[in-house]
Amino acid sequence: MTRQERLSNPYGMDEDCTNCARAETRECVVHGYGDAEAEFLVVGETPTPGAQATGVPFTGDAAGERLQAALGELGLSRSQPDDPEPALQNVYLTYLTRCHGPEAPTDEEIRACEPFLNAEIRTINPEILVPVGERTLRTLAPDYTTTAPDQFDIDEAHATAIRGRGFELVPMRRLDEQTNTETTAFVDRMHDLMAGDYRQTKGRRSR
Repeated sequence: MTRQERLSNPYGMDEDCTNCARAETRECVVHGYGDAEAEFLVVGETPTPGAQATGVPFTGDAAGERLQAALGELGLSRSQPDDPEPALQNVYLTYLTRCHGPEAPTDEEIRACEPFLNAEIRTINPEILVPVGERTLRTLAPDYTTTAPDQFDIDEAHATAIRGRGFELVPMRRLDEQTNTETTAFVDRMHDLMAGDYRQTKGRRSR
């Protein structure tokens, strides 16, 4: 794969998707953003109003700035935390659902967006998945871990490393519920992983 020419929606996914009811109230589709060859992939549940305003995952509000600041500490972002179009490297940001809505997404709406997420994960083939929030962790668990979804507690799983099927998962609590101590614990865990040999045997080239 050659490096993409843009960070926003590098795979050119459907900007006018009408696969679920959220299309009736959204302002825009918030597709994935970042390095299409990333080893780290961050997955949230659904765009916040801030992300809908910028069109970029995990931007436009205090919760997004918390993640962007953490990425900066890890050397995965070269931008200020409040930049609406951050300069990311080796990390890709996306969601289970691509449209902001008045309520939390239904299971049906998450399933409607599943082909987008599956395509991103399959194409990027990351080493580390970062599920943000308990619902995201439990949604990804059946496909990417050997643990039943109801066995996960995000408070216990936050900033731990979970061996998955071809991936390692490092879950985070919801960004709008995280304390500074919890964010620091996540950054420390990621630093430890990045300092070691986190790459799986997938036939990936060296970066």
